[in-house]
Amino acid sequence: MSSAGVSSVDSSTIAIKGLLAKAQEVKPDGGVEPALTTQDFEGGVEEVGKQNVASNKDYAAIETACRNIFYALLASTSIEESPFGEVWNLLDIISILSDLEICEPSLLFWLVEELLDTQTIDGCRIVFDYLDSRRERITAKHFKAKNLIILRACNELLRRLSRAEDTVFCGRVFIFLFQSFPLGDRSSVNLRGEYHVENITVFEDLLPSADLKAGDGMEVDQKEEMEETEQYAAKTEAAAAAEPTKNAAENPENTLKAVKFDGQDEKTQEKPTDMDVLYPVFWSLQEDFSTPTRLFDDINLQNFQKGLSSTLIKFKEVQQDLQARGTSKLPDDGKRGVKRKRNGLEDELSSSFNPKYLTSRDLFDLEISDLAFRRHVLVQALILIDFLLSLTTKAKRKLEHTSNKSVLYTYTLSEDNAKWATSMRSEIAIYLQQGPEGKFYYRMVDTVLSRDKNWVHWKAEGCPPIQRDPVSAGDYSEAEKGTQKACANKRLRATPMGSLDLRFLSDGGDTDGMEKLKDPERYTIPTADSFRGPIAEDDFDMDMAKTGEEKQQATDARASKLWRTLRIASKSKLNLFDKIDDGNNLQALFQPEEEESKEKTEVEGTEQTSDQPAKESKPNGAEQKMVDENEAEVPPETTAK
Repeated sequence: MSSAGVSSVDSSTIAIKGLLAKAQEVKPDGGVEPALTTQDFEGGVEEVGKQNVASNKDYAAIETACRNIFYALLASTSIEESPFGEVWNLLDIISILSDLEICEPSLLFWLVEELLDTQTIDGCRIVFDYLDSRRERITAKHFKAKNLIILRACNELLRRLSRAEDTVFCGRVFIFLFQSFPLGDRSSVNLRGEYHVENITVFEDLLPSADLKAGDGMEVDQKEEMEETEQYAAKTEAAAAAEPTKNAAENPENTLKAVKFDGQDEKTQEKPTDMDVLYPVFWSLQEDFSTPTRLFDDINLQNFQKGLSSTLIKFKEVQQDLQARGTSKLPDDGKRGVKRKRNGLEDELSSSFNPKYLTSRDLFDLEISDLAFRRHVLVQALILIDFLLSLTTKAKRKLEHTSNKSVLYTYTLSEDNAKWATSMRSEIAIYLQQGPEGKFYYRMVDTVLSRDKNWVHWKAEGCPPIQRDPVSAGDYSEAEKGTQKACANKRLRATPMGSLDLRFLSDGGDTDGMEKLKDPERYTIPTADSFRGPIAEDDFDMDMAKTGEEKQQATDARASKLWRTLRIASKSKLNLFDKIDDGNNLQALFQPEEEESKEKTEVEGTEQTSDQPAKESKPNGAEQKMVDENEAEVPPETTAK
């Protein structure tokens, strides 16, 4: 970029080169670390700021000066060499200038984007070492001016990377994006619910085995090839029509070799499918995985159910065969044909190789034998089954209030299909928990899918903001004061809340309060007669009550006194309880003891009179003698009276 003769650019170039010279003194090694700060330049950054103010914040002059220095360094040094450290120093200086609003905030990422375009994949890894080490610093301020450039640069880099060979690097790029952008940012949200329909899986059309045995060395012209093609098409149609009858006649037990899904015989579904038959069925599932809305058609849904069921049955058969032979393959066995020393199961499961599976028929048997391949396919099936279960009536009822109608579908899954999806999901879950680290693998997958449901619900609501504003200084200080006050040692009150006032113990007047507590009336059981008056008062209150509430209070008070009266009277007057009728006629309990004894005597006399006839009996001789002796002992005065 030419800037000859422009005084502002020349002065900015001299100032920035002076900062680079000071940075070279601070970091003579030229590495990525440590990051440069404002204090390392001893006021040099402020001088650049003063020049910028003098030129009315001429961002273009500083940008031109930085680009000229940047391009010169790229042309003269390689990223693997130590002199390339001046580029990292320049980027640190630009970051400081942008934070101080001396240059354009997005200038740093403009240069990083160009730097990524000029480097190989290995060089881009070094650039990301710099970005990872400075992430918090370079995204702390003016992020709105930088976010689109960050997103564009990372997406361009991801297009260059191979998902199979550079899996770890792709993960670093995604992690950098996730950590840079806010959690509720819409840049990574597919609001319109679009699917990757361009991802088409191409697989072979298998020919019958008889045609596969044709000689390879025979040369034919175009006419003969066309004739053979027509003959093959006619032969195929005839063979397809006669195949079921022929198989049934020759070998009846093999008529169930291909999996049938008519639901009439459960044993039929348990028969594993032949590899040649399973091959096109298996790879046709990828179309449903990439475009789930195809399953809204009943025919496509039935085909998907058949294909997934036969695939799972075959996976179970392969798993049993490998376990029986003791050759169950670990997730990454035989990858890329490279022999490496293994450090155990942990290294196998944590390998970074992410294969791009091929659809060749010759590789199909080997791919089915790979545990990682089977798990990969079944996880895709779990994702699609969860999508189907989100279309049930019960699940759609939870999303009725949402606003993003583009991800809400009018299609409703029937109850039968919902039962099939639920049972198939449980079967896949049981299968994934088998094998090396199976339970850990399924727990990880289930956790991710469970959290993804929350994100789907958030997207259906139109992605409302989930970011909370920071707590203000005033609220923080008030909360701090309240916490200190709550945790401070408190002085007890003279009369704490809810405590009993015990002043009556000492302020008893002439008598001490403790003596009052010793009064026998406090612990002596009252007599039944003591409740006679209170019960009568309650009866009077019940008769004079004007409202239902007053009458209810009087009724409850009378019932309480009546219960205590009966409890006390049960110890001495239990024989009188027969005269009490449902709490009435209590006068029998309150009679004095003399009247009770008199009444008792009268009752006994009455009983005796009623039991024996009225006739006089003459005393015998002994009784008559005792009467005479008693009369002789009576004093004369008494007799005279």
